Amino acid sequence: MDAATFRSDFPEFTDSNRFPDAQVNFWLGLGEKLLPENRWADLRDQGLELFVAHNLVLAAQAEKATASGGLPGASSGVVSSKAVDKVSVSYDTGASLIDGAGHWNLTTYGTRFLWLARMIGAGGVQL
Repeated sequence: MDAATFRSDFPEFTDSNRFPDAQVNFWLGLGEKLLPENRWADLRDQGLELFVAHNLVLAAQAEKATASGGLPGASSGVVSSKAVDKVSVSYDTGASLIDGAGHWNLTTYGTRFLWLARMIGAGGVQL
């Protein structure tokens, strides 16, 4: 797996200025260490790409916070309601969040990754 393949499969990350190859390769390298090939089998590439996409989005959020004077990496969770003056909006976060998923719920890529990881982990394991 390389950055070019990842960008081909996830074209929303083709902007190499916003998502530099070094950053993509960092997450690819970490994911390759964390996702055992013998466990993921022929779904490893898909899991790896979802892992990378999730972490790139979190990194972009941290970068955006820094650009506006905030702290990078500060965790705020999922926003379920927001009001500005007389206008407000809220979302049913329960419909899109997975119980016990923690930080994987912070991006759609993370929830997709976790769904796939749980499917892979659902089978029997023999030691």
